[in-house]
Amino acid sequence: MLDLRTLQRNKTLRYGLPMMLLVVGGSFGLREFTQIRYDAQKFKRKLDPSLLAKVDVEKQSAILEEEYEKVKELNLVQWKNIRGPRPWEDSREYQEQQRSRMNKKE
Repeated sequence: MLDLRTLQRNKTLRYGLPMMLLVVGGSFGLREFTQIRYDAQKFKRKLDPSLLAKVDVEKQSAILEEEYEKVKELNLVQWKNIRGPRPWEDSREYQEQQRSRMNKKE
């Protein structure tokens, strides 16, 4: 029979076995932790009713009709395209310029 000292001196049992247990056990542990992560993301990602309606084909026609009603109410004859300030421009100064131009045109 093998002596206990012989087993303690064996490098495979002394260093290899703990390493293999760490690798195999770690993979199972990581699988559980990643599953918890994905379950939490699924819980947070529940869709809004409006987004769900956009995805659902049967409800899309109702959304289109609602959007058509909104657009129909807009007055597009008097609509003017006004450019906003660029990131390097001072927004207050640009707004004053736009207001002065609008007042001159009217």
